[in-house]
Amino acid sequence: MSIASQNKWLIGTASAVLIGAATLWEGVKYVPYYDVGGIPTVCMGYTGPGVVPGKRYSHQECTKLLKQELVEHGNGVLSCISKPMKENEYNAFTLMAYNIGVKGFCGSQTAKQFNAGNTQLACNLIAFDYKGNPNWSYVGGKFYKGLHNRRLYERSMCLGDSNVYKS
Repeated sequence: MSIASQNKWLIGTASAVLIGAATLWEGVKYVPYYDVGGIPTVCMGYTGPGVVPGKRYSHQECTKLLKQELVEHGNGVLSCISKPMKENEYNAFTLMAYNIGVKGFCGSQTAKQFNAGNTQLACNLIAFDYKGNPNWSYVGGKFYKGLHNRRLYERSMCLGDSNVYKS
């Protein structure tokens, strides 16, 4: 059985956790707005081509967009991870990819170190660089405490801290 097949079950099992975590960090806004990076955004952080300026989205539309995006980003994570993952690792990596993009995740040291078998280092690199500085917590060169808090949450999730599921 391939690694992709072994990991495929994660997509279905993780959806409720990921929906809750994405909603926690993104919040819910039914009218499009520009995020701190100037990207049109709506619902629970959706930034895709379906963002229609001025449109008011329903809760059902937002939930549907989020589920689609989580499956897409989860598949993206699976495309660049070459070893089996635990559910908590998949959840953390998918939540990270939902925020920084699949390309950003797949090109990250987090993905590279995980594939090399350095799981704890990979999880730590979600929130801190090799020198211990905040990682993935900047937009346009500016540090955002909220982004860093999210990275700390994802790091804890990746490391298997059960307390993150009680947030």
